[in-house]
Amino acid sequence: MSSAPSPASIAPEVVCIGESMGLVTALGAPLAETETAALGIAGAEGNVAVGLVSAGHRAAWASRLGDDPIGGRISTELARRGVDLWVTTDADAPTGVMFKDPGIESSSVYYYRRGSAASLMAPGFLDPEHLAGVRIVHTTGITPALSPSCRVMVDQLFSDARAAGALVSFDVNDRRALWTMHEAAETLARLADAADIAFVGRDEAERIWGTVTPAEIRAHLPRCGLLIVKDGDIGATAFHGDDEPVFVPAPRVDVVEPVGAGDAFAAGFLAATLEGAELAERLSAGHAAAARVLTTHGDLPPLA
Repeated sequence: MSSAPSPASIAPEVVCIGESMGLVTALGAPLAETETAALGIAGAEGNVAVGLVSAGHRAAWASRLGDDPIGGRISTELARRGVDLWVTTDADAPTGVMFKDPGIESSSVYYYRRGSAASLMAPGFLDPEHLAGVRIVHTTGITPALSPSCRVMVDQLFSDARAAGALVSFDVNDRRALWTMHEAAETLARLADAADIAFVGRDEAERIWGTVTPAEIRAHLPRCGLLIVKDGDIGATAFHGDDEPVFVPAPRVDVVEPVGAGDAFAAGFLAATLEGAELAERLSAGHAAAARVLTTHGDLPPLA
């Protein structure tokens, strides 16, 4: 088992670091009653990598997986979708699994990821040498919630990404089941405020920080280079330095299932960022990518 993944000889434009898991989704009835289920994969950072590749960019997913069939399924699926794999396999720790009860308004999820291979990521998992040539390094608030070593790893990742000349992208993505409110509020604010690009849902910001409006969220995160506040089906607001905020309304969508839309938004926004688009165009690209995922049952849209 190696201590760090081996990057490809040609650097991807974006590297996404975090855990992917096996996903078991109840079909036809609630999880407690169903006799059938679908097996897929889930993971915010992997979703973003897939979305970037779908938009025509080269992206890598970096993580640790167990030496088990679920880990093999994750690697195979991400590679099939064109994602570069920077993965270490652990013979002693399993790949995480989550179970989902789908719903129109929200989906209930149940995690079995404590002690997973990904939770054992530690400082130095990716260093500046690995990140040479990468333009954006992306992670989420899920990663520091996995374990104390992951939390320190993310702190180091911010420094190492900048040492390599990359922008740091961070999606708050609070997962209540993974840590205490106090831990989440402090850590997520610190990381989002330190990022070059940060994404946060208005509702999750209100839940963890008590900030109600996009302007209050900006006041809570004054040092973030480019802050994107997403407000569900209302729209998204971008704050960049002292410039006037830019708001773009969300398109009307017949929602099939909401999970994965935030990851798709981040992927669309980052893809447009790589292409040098104006800020309003980047927000529109995020909305368009999210809309495509909202009309499917899975975190990832089906392959064409």
